[in-house]
Amino acid sequence: MLTFLGILVAVWIVDWTIVFKVWPDGIDRLRSILAADLARGRALAAWQGGVPGVVTETANSLYAIVFRFTGIHDMGMRFAEGAAHSIPDTIVRNTYLANIEGIEVAMIGTQLLGVRIATLALLAPILVLIYIVAGADGLTQRAIRRASGGRESASLYHRAKHLQVALMATGLLICLFWPGSVDVRWIGLPLAATLAILTRLQWAYYKKHL
Repeated sequence: MLTFLGILVAVWIVDWTIVFKVWPDGIDRLRSILAADLARGRALAAWQGGVPGVVTETANSLYAIVFRFTGIHDMGMRFAEGAAHSIPDTIVRNTYLANIEGIEVAMIGTQLLGVRIATLALLAPILVLIYIVAGADGLTQRAIRRASGGRESASLYHRAKHLQVALMATGLLICLFWPGSVDVRWIGLPLAATLAILTRLQWAYYKKHL
């Protein structure tokens, strides 16, 4: 939970920095990125034979957890009505309105994070399948090499294993934190190919006897 909260806050910080300091069109560009990534995610879900709505539902659910359950969404709706408020409410309203653009960026960024999490989840079965196939091929090569009197290599095994973790973490961070529009297929396909090579290498040089 704390890890996820850390990721969410880090995403907000990246979005705030890019929107207010880098992009001339600011929040409008972030909205267009959300729309583009959502369209790609829904298309990927449909291509896999799934339900495109799962991407939208994930984004909306994450938004609801962060902003609806905490009352921030309802607070904004109430303040937008312009009705008379008590003095404490007026202070809160003025503070809210003074930071409304930052709050809106956080809201859009949260939905964008939900879209990307759902899209990455769609790639998970493919990556698992590749890992299983490559691992089986690597173990087969190990058995052949052992039968021929070849050596295992603990060094290659551990290097391949650690590189897989680093590769997956890097790909995940790029997908979640990249401030521009992300087509996960352009990240997922090279990631899958490299994962297959490293997985095969890992299990082909597995040192211990199974």
